[in-house]
Amino acid sequence: MSTKRQLAQQLAVVAGFESPSAELEQYPTPPELAAHLIHVADLQGDVEDRTVVDLGTGTGMLALGAALRGPRRVVGVDVDRGALTTAQANERRVGTASEIGWVQADATRAPLAVEDATVVMNPPFGAQDGNEHADRAFLETASEIAAVSYSIHNEDSDEFVEAFAADNGGEVTHAFRAELDIERQFEFHDADSEALDAEVFRIEWS
Repeated sequence: MSTKRQLAQQLAVVAGFESPSAELEQYPTPPELAAHLIHVADLQGDVEDRTVVDLGTGTGMLALGAALRGPRRVVGVDVDRGALTTAQANERRVGTASEIGWVQADATRAPLAVEDATVVMNPPFGAQDGNEHADRAFLETASEIAAVSYSIHNEDSDEFVEAFAADNGGEVTHAFRAELDIERQFEFHDADSEALDAEVFRIEWS
């Protein structure tokens, strides 16, 4: 098994969004954060020989990270065809051995016949007007198809995530802080880059 640092180096070649959508909150997941999340999941036995589903995969960062750790198969779901085209190109760049299926669909209504997946996701935080609590719908999908999920949320989301999990047959077993380095990509961004505090949660679903 590659180290977390080696995994981050392998993911460093993953290209971001060519035409990111503010409405969809399309921000790339940093390779270091993706490597950390996947490494933790692998140590918990949630990747190797498992079906891993990346909800809202974007350009494929988490799906590709999982595919480098020996899963049975990986599925990346995203509504944006352009992002999936980039994800397929990223798959060739990274050179994964595991099978990856790229599915164009609404991740909150994912047409997947699987009930014991490991879900990984960096859902929209709901920061845009009219898009509040956008991550709730992603958690709902996870609760339906996952045995366990790993999700990235805005800081101070612990009460919401724990309450949602408890109400939907889940339990938060691990939580850790993370940082998202966001480069300027939309007109409303004031700075060239910004570091956003985030939190990652592991939830076991029954």
